[in-house]
Amino acid sequence: MNASLKAVPASLLLFFIAGLCEIGGGYLVWMWLRHDMSWLLGAAGGLVLFLYGIVPTFQKTHFHRIYAAYGGVFIVMSILWGWWIDGTAPDTYDVVGTVIAVIGVLIIFYVPRKGESTWK
Repeated sequence: MNASLKAVPASLLLFFIAGLCEIGGGYLVWMWLRHDMSWLLGAAGGLVLFLYGIVPTFQKTHFHRIYAAYGGVFIVMSILWGWWIDGTAPDTYDVVGTVIAVIGVLIIFYVPRKGESTWK
């Protein structure tokens, strides 16, 4: 197995952790402001969102590719969060849009470019 393929599981784990931080932190802020819960939830959400800013720096490629690909990962995780946490099942358009986003992630992040290694 080449070095690029070995790096895929680690990059997927980092995307997952970043997604949990962003969606989880945003959800805590949402609960504080939209559902009149304790400001401590909002503060905790702010801290988790700060951690989200740190996690992507561990990815081993260019900033723009990480954040562009993360947009697709965010879509997937948001749809799943809504389904599992809020109880709102995705409809056909959610699923189709999510599949398109995943294809975009695969192209943007995992297709090697001529003249550069996939991960620095």
